[in-house]
Amino acid sequence: MAKSIKMADIAGRLGVSVVTVSKALSGQKGVSDEMREKIKQVADELGYVRTVQEKSEQSRKSYTLGIIVAERFLADNQSFYWSLYQEVSRNAVRKSCFTLLEVISYRDEEDCALPKVLAENKADGLVIMGSFGRKYINYLKTVSKKPLVSLDSFDVEGEMDSVVSNNMVGAYTVTNHLFEMGHRNIGFVGTRLATASIDDRYFGYLKSLMEHGVDLNNAWILDDRDRKTGRVDFEDFFVLPRENMPTAFFCNCDLSANLMIRKLKEAGYRVPEDVSVAGFDHFQDMQMPEIDLTTYEINVKRMARRAVHILTRKIENPDYFSGMCVIAGKFIPKRSVKQVGFPVPFV
Repeated sequence: MAKSIKMADIAGRLGVSVVTVSKALSGQKGVSDEMREKIKQVADELGYVRTVQEKSEQSRKSYTLGIIVAERFLADNQSFYWSLYQEVSRNAVRKSCFTLLEVISYRDEEDCALPKVLAENKADGLVIMGSFGRKYINYLKTVSKKPLVSLDSFDVEGEMDSVVSNNMVGAYTVTNHLFEMGHRNIGFVGTRLATASIDDRYFGYLKSLMEHGVDLNNAWILDDRDRKTGRVDFEDFFVLPRENMPTAFFCNCDLSANLMIRKLKEAGYRVPEDVSVAGFDHFQDMQMPEIDLTTYEINVKRMARRAVHILTRKIENPDYFSGMCVIAGKFIPKRSVKQVGFPVPFV
């Protein structure tokens, strides 16, 4: 019986790697046209027969996915969007696609400058990661000839596909836990109207307060960032109440929760002995592990996988529309919340 020819045989004949042979025969990028032709020629000479899997891979098209994110979300200590981008990139590779990350400055957003990945026609589709101003989003929807998908934010007009975490339900779950631990005086840390995610988490917090018959105390609603630029600022924000300190704070993200713990400690409060703190997203900065933080974990892997799936489908079929996809997360109780009494019942 004649010996079955393998990719390694072709690679050995030409002095290249098996990966290079695989890319050349499956039509992937990363191989020069000259080398691709040589590999195909040698494969024919040796009588190489492609497997069913290889034929399937060759029929699968490869796309370049552009990803844009606001500069403010990649500031020091904000690891969430780096992690989200990495997951998008991993999922793109699994689909034989490539990613190009472009960071949009505040000025470019204000001036409605077209992202370079679109202006230079470098991407087949675009993932809009995180929140941008409505003016900028509307501009992109108007001028872009490429399909768009919003990740960790949504289009208020409902015209664009989006993938988001269940922010409201997650915040509601965390706040309910604080009530279950006996807390009744609960504050919120997060600048409202800064991002849609913060607003949704605030609404989840409000829903829990209302269901437990507790009135909102505006003195316990603390800003954590500049509403216009979105930059988290420890010095200018996180201003503690002057009197009647609540027994617990729910913070819109783990970064703000860690900064809040630091602010409380500087003011002489112990966490959780004097004040309990809970966060959201499960992306604590490793440089300030103040305490094991009660939080709500966002399912980043599933969000990224869904976003890549939607965008590649839209590239292949411009009429494809999935609407808003809400991804469930997971509540994680830790030591930053202390039991202070009996559970507060629902009204």
